[in-house]
Amino acid sequence: MKNNNSLIPIERIESRILFIREHKVILDKDLAELYDVKPIALRQQVKRNVDRFPDDFMFQLKSSEAEQLVSQSVIPSKVSLGGYLPYVFTQEGVAMLSSVLRSKRAITINIQIMRAFVKMRDMLETNAKFATKLKELEDRLDMHDGNTIAIMETLRKLLKESKGKAAPLSKKIGFDTIPQ
Repeated sequence: MKNNNSLIPIERIESRILFIREHKVILDKDLAELYDVKPIALRQQVKRNVDRFPDDFMFQLKSSEAEQLVSQSVIPSKVSLGGYLPYVFTQEGVAMLSSVLRSKRAITINIQIMRAFVKMRDMLETNAKFATKLKELEDRLDMHDGNTIAIMETLRKLLKESKGKAAPLSKKIGFDTIPQ
């Protein structure tokens, strides 16, 4: 099914999905930008409905995590965070945002974000399957390498043993003809 009413390319959304505390998340400031609202307005809506956002839907970053984002150039500086530690939203948290932010744009963007999360999950699953297959291939090659080495050592041993020994005379095969 083709989505002709996309407001934002899915790649732009995917680039904002981060891995923090073993969760795929999006920063509140990035969500606010995608929804075209001010970050403070997004946080206020969330605070008004805080019971809709348990810890596995949304959590606030620790100072060390924010520093790590700055060092990885995910965010330009801590100043760009507006003087607070950002909140991050998991896929479930983003889905819950659609019940808090009720604009038409929020609904459309939420659908796109859900698709981006699903696409990323599929890519990670594909990469995991590929990694497993690659490991199996490496293991088989290691086994073949071991067998090849054993064959080569046996051949070398046989060559050493046969050095200096004359090749055994072979009996003549066939019929002797009687001269007439």
